[in-house]
Amino acid sequence: MKGLAQMLEAVAARPARIVLGLISGTSADGIDAAAVRISGQGAAARVKVLATHTHPFPPGLRERLHALTEGGSVRDVCELNVVLGELFAEAAAALAGRVGGVDLIGSHGQTIYHIPPAGGRAGSTLQIGEPAVIAERTGILTVAHFRPRDMAAGGMGAPLVPYADYILFRHPARTRVIQNIGGIANATILPAGGEPADVIAFDTGPGNMVIDALMQRYFGRPYDADGALGAAGRVHEGLLAELLADPFITAPPPKATGRERYGEPYAQEVAARGEALGLAAEDLVATVTAFTADSIVENYRRFVFPAQAVDEVVVAGGGARNRTLLERLRRLLASRPVLTTTDLGIDSDFKEAVAFAIMANDAVMGLATNVPGATGARHPVILGAIIPGGSAP
Repeated sequence: MKGLAQMLEAVAARPARIVLGLISGTSADGIDAAAVRISGQGAAARVKVLATHTHPFPPGLRERLHALTEGGSVRDVCELNVVLGELFAEAAAALAGRVGGVDLIGSHGQTIYHIPPAGGRAGSTLQIGEPAVIAERTGILTVAHFRPRDMAAGGMGAPLVPYADYILFRHPARTRVIQNIGGIANATILPAGGEPADVIAFDTGPGNMVIDALMQRYFGRPYDADGALGAAGRVHEGLLAELLADPFITAPPPKATGRERYGEPYAQEVAARGEALGLAAEDLVATVTAFTADSIVENYRRFVFPAQAVDEVVVAGGGARNRTLLERLRRLLASRPVLTTTDLGIDSDFKEAVAFAIMANDAVMGLATNVPGATGARHPVILGAIIPGGSAP
């Protein structure tokens, strides 16, 4: 069996590599997987998406993962780490069977808790989905645990995708905001003709997380398909103003957040406040949909527009399929076009999976892949732990 150094040299020597990117986001509803052909490295990389795959979680797993964030046991963490590792391996195998000849896997895993640094205290983060299981089942060199090294260097450990956003979406003449709306929303600002050191990024607040929680609570559905119920309800301006006063929304970057802040307990508080106001369920969904859009734009007004003449906003993630959310963003940003990454050639549902394929590729190439202007790290670092592949059964 080849040693790790030989494996890395063999992968790095190839003029083009097929890399699988895997991630389960804060919604925790399944695994997004993308197979990507990458020629070169860093800013000079040429990236082509070959295939994508969504691997659903079995019934009940989403609820078990959410329970971890709210105080699960160490035993549950230990068990689900391996359960998820097997599911990530299945997702990788399903996609590898469609493209063949996979050289490398980049797996973000599933974040179950994220604590940004604050007040002189070091930050910490935990993603599960055991990469040793992925490497063992597939026989493919696997890169995982991307966030801890940035945090060790004093960073927030998030957002990490700005590195890939720069490679995929920078433009010589247009300043772009790449706005991901997953469970959490985060923005990457790419100045026209800028260098990686010019990139700024940060979490803006909740994305689909609160909308999804209220949809589950009132309608037994995992999300608001096409934003239909958000469109049917009326926004309660008083409650919206209360939500927008959230100190995270108004805090300056660098900043990062997650389910530990905007998860089920937060959604229950919003629901209780709405019920006390006598709001119908549709009105609550409409109000939190407006909250997502307005909190994004409020961040732009405070921290982006004063310094950048933004030419266009490009949306990715599940929020790109919520028509009501996009329409509100377009109204609020009337003078700036709002596109999706699908319009630019990268399926908005799989942009983050593509991003972790890119970061795995460049980790093997020995390149730093954090963006200190996004995370607040003291310096650039190579992200990811590398797990050797081998002979899969």
